[in-house]
Amino acid sequence: MPLLGLGVFQNDDCIPACLAALRHGYRHIDSARVYRNEAQVGEAVRQSGVPRGDIFVTSKIIHSDYGYNSTLSAIDESLQRFGFDYLDLFLIHSPHSGKARRLETWKALVKAKEDGKLRTIGVSNYSVHHLEEIREAGLETPSVNQIELQPFCQQRPITEYCEKNNIVVQAYCPLVRGRFDNPALQEVAAKYEKDVAQVLVRWSLQRGYSPLPKSSQPARVVSNADLYDFELAAEDMAKLDALDLGSRGAISWNPVDVE
Repeated sequence: MPLLGLGVFQNDDCIPACLAALRHGYRHIDSARVYRNEAQVGEAVRQSGVPRGDIFVTSKIIHSDYGYNSTLSAIDESLQRFGFDYLDLFLIHSPHSGKARRLETWKALVKAKEDGKLRTIGVSNYSVHHLEEIREAGLETPSVNQIELQPFCQQRPITEYCEKNNIVVQAYCPLVRGRFDNPALQEVAAKYEKDVAQVLVRWSLQRGYSPLPKSSQPARVVSNADLYDFELAAEDMAKLDALDLGSRGAISWNPVDVE
């Protein structure tokens, strides 16, 4: 899985952004059924000229579709929308719906993976106790947990659990939705002569996460990937680490506390 991915949440016309990403080195696109743009992502992949096998594509199932049979049907529906034979990663979008339906949904993902429809399976917005219920049920461990992660919301108990259990952590909202006025962010960006967005994605990469910055503007999509000619020094990483506000720093739905 390429670590840097393009997020397409709230992008009703994501083909231009996807094409810009694929033409400038991205090989990872993160979609979801509820985003209503799976078909557009599939079309962009075909238009790009990049071989399908070189592009890592993710989708997710929302809680209204949870359940064993309904999940299997949803996966087939998503594959039809994308126009693909398989998806590289498929996630349970959130822990909503309760333990029983979560586990039934997870069993369906395991089955779809065994059938070759999904290459990798994982979860999103899962806290430690949600991950533990999968382990306690004796089921396959998720390969990925996608959660909100940025300097103001670092979710350390979850990331530490994932690291110990070989679960890749994907970071959504890595750009704090453009709230770039924090003095520490401005100071670090000025030091490296980079913009704040690039510093934020670089921080995420250096933390070992898979960041999913999103933009509907092709120029910003390209700029957000200009990350590989600098590295944040230890003292600057520490400066950003110190911004953590716990759950108070979340800027999205972040439903990790759902029972």
